[in-house]
Amino acid sequence: MGIVHHGTYISYFEVGRVEYMRRRGLDYHSWTELGIHLPVVEAYVRYRRTARFDELLCIETRLSELTRVKVRFDYRLLREPEGELIGAAPNPDEQVVAEGHTLLACVDQHHIPRRIPPEAEAVLLGPELDIPARIGADGRPRHAAAAPGHGDEERAPHASPSERAAGSKS
Repeated sequence: MGIVHHGTYISYFEVGRVEYMRRRGLDYHSWTELGIHLPVVEAYVRYRRTARFDELLCIETRLSELTRVKVRFDYRLLREPEGELIGAAPNPDEQVVAEGHTLLACVDQHHIPRRIPPEAEAVLLGPELDIPARIGADGRPRHAAAAPGHGDEERAPHASPSERAAGSKS
């Protein structure tokens, strides 16, 4: 059919969440070494428009809730504008493909709930760091984390780098 499977959107949310943490100097593997695990305990997606294969999309990721043991991220998956009229302001609502959230719980290596350590809270609430672009396997610059099977990424021209990671779909 040429459209992206509905289950793939959760993977896009994960890319946004991982990129959110990476831009604050944190990779998930480092947390697991400290005995901190953040499994998804709830996921919600509202599909607004059809996404097609090989379409360029952006994911906005925002930390919306941080409690003693839970972290909630909100997401907006946006279609990159194509052929916008010169001088015409794009309507962001027309570009929203999906919206949703994930709720994560902090657990230890035995899957027992535990309090999010203060240093982890500080990182999650902290500012974005100036992290240089990485080079992909094809030698081209990569500016955001990619999910397996995804192409090169670019930031949206109207995006705040603290909230967006972009990628092409496959």
